[in-house]
Amino acid sequence: MSTRKATVQAFSEPETKNVISILKRLQLPQAFVAIMFLMAPGASAEPENHEHQQHESKSQEAKAPESSGTSVHLELNKLEESDKGCRAYVVIKNETEKSFQSYKIDLVLFQADGVIGRRFSIDLAPLRPKKRSVKLFDIDGMACNKIGSLLINDVMECKSEPESDSCLRELSTSSLTNVQLSK
Repeated sequence: MSTRKATVQAFSEPETKNVISILKRLQLPQAFVAIMFLMAPGASAEPENHEHQQHESKSQEAKAPESSGTSVHLELNKLEESDKGCRAYVVIKNETEKSFQSYKIDLVLFQADGVIGRRFSIDLAPLRPKKRSVKLFDIDGMACNKIGSLLINDVMECKSEPESDSCLRELSTSSLTNVQLSK
């Protein structure tokens, strides 16, 4: 009787993000943790300690990417129920030397089932250079557990000193919640 060892092939970054997005929308946390484990460096097909690996995967997912010093980073930090619906807390880190007088983003909210729920815009300005700040916004009539993900569709208005023509390209995102924030 011969035994076969499973071969693990890591996904490319775009494939990984797509798989993670699909699994989150389908609300399959066990599958998500398994994928994260299999993509880890030195992974094997036979995990030994499930609790430790699940904790590691969640903490790796929640970490913000290392800053390059040339971007505005948006982190969806917290969602909480409010009288109106759901309140979102966004941490903005302006890593640039630019001061933004206007920074208006076009957001698309996807419900937990993947269907577009609504589209709205928020202005995060003013943003001072090399400064971290927190902004709150309410999503009226929507319970937090009904939100699947948020997409930054575009940067609608971006006025800065010195002027910038690449606001969307210079934007990076992360989330500490179970709701994905992407662009």
